[in-house]
Amino acid sequence: MTRKTRHEIFIHAILILLVIILAFPVFFALVTSTLSLQESYQYPPKLLPGNQFMNNLKEAWERVNIGRLFFNSTLISVVVAIVKTILALLAAFAYTHFKFRGQGLLFSMCMITQMLPLPVRIIPTYQLMASFNWINSYYALMVPFFASTTGLLLFRQFYMTVPADLPDAARVDGAGPMRYFWQILIPISKTNIAALFVIEFIFMWSQYLWPLIVTTTSEMRVIQIGIKMLLASEQIAPEWNIIMAATVIAMLPPLIVLLVLRKSFVEGIAMQTAK
Repeated sequence: MTRKTRHEIFIHAILILLVIILAFPVFFALVTSTLSLQESYQYPPKLLPGNQFMNNLKEAWERVNIGRLFFNSTLISVVVAIVKTILALLAAFAYTHFKFRGQGLLFSMCMITQMLPLPVRIIPTYQLMASFNWINSYYALMVPFFASTTGLLLFRQFYMTVPADLPDAARVDGAGPMRYFWQILIPISKTNIAALFVIEFIFMWSQYLWPLIVTTTSEMRVIQIGIKMLLASEQIAPEWNIIMAATVIAMLPPLIVLLVLRKSFVEGIAMQTAK
């Protein structure tokens, strides 16, 4: 066995160990979601699935109306991811293919917003939503997230690599700016679009603090809050089997989106890393 072979075996062993460590909490959640209440508190913990998943899911569904919360989270995540992607594409196109006064300053100001922590933005954003009478509405849950500096930077860096001869050739062929944008830039941006969509969908699906602040009724809550609502009071032991059943359902949409777009997502991220 050569030194190179031993090194590769060692690296693969470390990677496999890390995968097991990272995947174990997910596996344990899946197992717990199939157990009864007594089995979920058993020690040592059971690592083999039971047969109570459908009963646990039904109980969670009835307690906090998981169906409605699931719909809210899906709607918000899909709409925000789509709008963010469209606005990022248009903004990046404007920054890279047009010259206007204050262009560098505006881009710098956009980048500065990335440095503002969430607690700094919550109060002014909430006051703005309240002034529009948008509290406890889909507008408050979605509109503040429509602008994406991450998406702007992602597409801007990609469009800066497009040869300058390409828009000139399109102009010679009679294609205006928007035709060039839709028929040439959009098709070559598919992997970046998929990457940004996955990132923004998962980001919105994971939101907890902002929906908790701007919603006041159970009909407008999102599934992350629903899972928290399943936790009993401090005087009563949490029913982890029911909580984990709801958690498993909450994991499905991000997982499906990632699996469907995984190839384009990896290519998009690798393309940006290579640059």
